[in-house]
Amino acid sequence: MEKVVLAYSGGLDTSVILKWLVEKRYDVIAYIADVGQNDDVEAAREKALKTGATKACVEDLKRELVTDYVFAAVKANAVYEGRYLLGTSLARPLIAKRQIEIAHRENARFVAHGATGKGNDQVRFELTYFALDPQIRVISPWKSPEFLAEFQGRQDLIAYAVKHGIEIKASADRPYSEDANLIHISHESGLLEDPAMPAGEDVYSWIKSPRDAPDTETHLEIHFRDGVPTKVVDLTHGVTESAPYEIFTYLNALGAENGIGRVDMVENRFVGIKSRGVYETPGLTILRAAHLDIEGIAMDREVMRLRDMLTPKFSELVYNGFWFSPEMDFLMAAVNKSQEVIDGVVRLTLYKGNVLITGRESHSSLYDRDLSSMDIEGGFNQQDSRGFIAVSAIRLKAHNAIMSKQGKKVTDFMRNGQ
Repeated sequence: MEKVVLAYSGGLDTSVILKWLVEKRYDVIAYIADVGQNDDVEAAREKALKTGATKACVEDLKRELVTDYVFAAVKANAVYEGRYLLGTSLARPLIAKRQIEIAHRENARFVAHGATGKGNDQVRFELTYFALDPQIRVISPWKSPEFLAEFQGRQDLIAYAVKHGIEIKASADRPYSEDANLIHISHESGLLEDPAMPAGEDVYSWIKSPRDAPDTETHLEIHFRDGVPTKVVDLTHGVTESAPYEIFTYLNALGAENGIGRVDMVENRFVGIKSRGVYETPGLTILRAAHLDIEGIAMDREVMRLRDMLTPKFSELVYNGFWFSPEMDFLMAAVNKSQEVIDGVVRLTLYKGNVLITGRESHSSLYDRDLSSMDIEGGFNQQDSRGFIAVSAIRLKAHNAIMSKQGKKVTDFMRNGQ
């Protein structure tokens, strides 16, 4: 029997896939990635064994997810299509990387996943598999004619699960497709497939509505070194966190309590389909706002312009599944270089869905109070600006002269009819 390592969640799809692979005479090793999804991972492990897996392992990836993926995205100010903070996208390459490591450890030639053929996750999983092990063989049941002939949809999955005694939690209470990890919760499908349908409060399961958030402000300091958050100080509640995972989870708790990080958008999937997603991303929303601000005082203008050109491409690569690629290596090196002097403290206030920056300071500050002051000379000869403006205006004058000539030609043509 060939060994296959299955990325297993314990849900309906992967439980059916596990049993289906067993029936196809595979030796299934169930791999459960703990990325902070708040599920009972030990119960999932036991369920996998009961369903037919010969082995089941839980891998705690939460701290690695923060240090190696979330903080990398913070340094790049990563955001897809202006709003999506890449919660699922950042977790997938880590999950797939560990799956390949387990396959090597178990001498398994196959890996499998439960992602559908319409979505982004199939691409993220499989590109990572092949980048890390070009010889690996992939079983993707939702792209298998044999599997699709047997399972037309959710009702077929449920019937199969009942037939084989697989415990399921099919519920009409939350008719959405959801993905959760310590970065975010995403909600898709079901009622949300109508992009005009408002996402009611029953959709959100983590972040409070801003109207229900506390009526008092929460004041924070976030410390950065080389673009990475090193400490959060909650001045309102007297709490300090300085370890990466603890910093991030504490900001998650504060953001969720204060109604921060809800996004409802229609996005472009890599496969060419538009989809509506509702996201809850509290901690990363706060961190990105603070990081953008500390860069304002500590980053050189031209470096910032170049890095800002790279940010959309960085975000696109993450979204599309190219974390392990030569182009990502190149971009990551550039981003890391840009962060070498991004040090300092940002002060901010959280209040009813808002992240309000109130101040910042940095030992690497490029801000010169005397130079920018309206009250003193500060070493800047204002008469020099006359020549600066004159030189900057040369091309504008030339452009205007050309356009004036063209306008006269058009006027003459219309007047003379020739």
